[in-house]
Amino acid sequence: MRKAVLLLAATAVAITPAALPAQAGRHLDPREVAEARRQHAELVQEFGGAETGARGAYVQSVGRRLAAYSGVVNPGAAFHYTTLNSAVENAMAVPGGYIYITRQLLTLMDDESQLAFALGHETGHIAANHHRARQSAARRNSMGGIFGALLGSLLGGGIGSAIAQMSQQQAQLSTLSFSRDQEYQADTLATRYLLAAGYDPAGGPGVLAALGRASAIQARAQGRTNRQTPEWASTHPLSENRLQRAVAAARATGRLGQGMRNRDQFLAQLEGVYVDDDPAQGIIEGRSFTHPDLRIQFAVPMGYLMQNGTREVTIKGSGGQAQFSGGRYRGSIENYVYQVFQQLTGGRQQMMIPPPQRTMINGFPAAFTTARANTSSGVVDVSVMAYQWDPSTIYHFIMLTRGGAGIGPFVQMVESLRRISPAEAASIRPRVIDVVTVRLGDTVHSLAGRMAYRDFQLDRFLALNGLTTASPLIPGNKVKLVVYGARRS
Repeated sequence: MRKAVLLLAATAVAITPAALPAQAGRHLDPREVAEARRQHAELVQEFGGAETGARGAYVQSVGRRLAAYSGVVNPGAAFHYTTLNSAVENAMAVPGGYIYITRQLLTLMDDESQLAFALGHETGHIAANHHRARQSAARRNSMGGIFGALLGSLLGGGIGSAIAQMSQQQAQLSTLSFSRDQEYQADTLATRYLLAAGYDPAGGPGVLAALGRASAIQARAQGRTNRQTPEWASTHPLSENRLQRAVAAARATGRLGQGMRNRDQFLAQLEGVYVDDDPAQGIIEGRSFTHPDLRIQFAVPMGYLMQNGTREVTIKGSGGQAQFSGGRYRGSIENYVYQVFQQLTGGRQQMMIPPPQRTMINGFPAAFTTARANTSSGVVDVSVMAYQWDPSTIYHFIMLTRGGAGIGPFVQMVESLRRISPAEAASIRPRVIDVVTVRLGDTVHSLAGRMAYRDFQLDRFLALNGLTTASPLIPGNKVKLVVYGARRS
């Protein structure tokens, strides 16, 4: 389970319009609008695609209801709200009026007022023109991607440029972080929008509490699930007093407990939404990564963490870092290895690359080599292991280790790559939200036993629903479960 991404910063205790930037009648910058529109399709593809059906339309309708009070001219056309098919809990605002929220974040919420607060926070960033102050940060992070940035910083020059390009969108989103004052302003604006749109201001404290519970569970489970939160997702760190501030701000409105929550409507849209990985993008289960459509599986060493991207899997541990990717290629496997190094160096030869050695791994022809580079941080080994999957497809690992270590820390991983059987592929099912009505005799323990996890079933169920072991379950009330579901056709 990923470490929860903490989307919103502390909410100001009182709403003070005089302290907020002027907004009425503001037009979005046409150049930013054009750039956001141009990048939208690529960004959506990079982050797993978009919800285009009823759920996506529902989220968009809630966002536009909030945007009507943003002070931006023609908000119905200026703002665009997209639900991403991503297993990371996050939301972000891109200059030009494009706002994104992940379906994983939706699963943590309990009603529409919480969704409205999250979308209102991002809308507030755009309405207040907060992105202007972060442009220098974007330039500093242009290298892109955790692994690409590491290669670039260690090896210099063009090293890591190919990986940086693959992770460019992640790097852009990782710059969407704001100052503490900007976060406070966006939270205050979100509360203002909620009140104007007729929502219960409890939505702010509600979503913050849900994020806190998810963070605690995921921190406990991370070592067992071998997952790591992507760097691009950490755009809104959570402060310790954030929930207390949010509660105080909601109370200060004098309308806490009043207004729309639309819980039943929200839960109806949440029914069947994927939780965690989408099998179409591959899944992380313990130390294994499995892609049922490609019929690929490999296992990382004990203690290593994985990040599952749209086009690559990144692995990180005490012994080094690695990345797995590949695709269609016609040519010799040796030439493929050289091509990977060429992409890493940006076409500029910076390392002596020994001739790749041939081997066989689980029935697949493979080739590998290790090049060494002297850096300001010491000697570094960069290794590539490539596998001839079929006549037109090659997959590979890139590994970065301390000088002299070579592939050593990753031997177990590179030797584990195998093709899974059709039966194994068919057995992989997604986790989905199932909204159930509490029946007479149900307990938190009996319902938690239905959760589709091997560990922390009770803790996950309680966190998902904001309950404790002492909470009474009232027949007729609705709660969320995570169960195994059917894959999308």
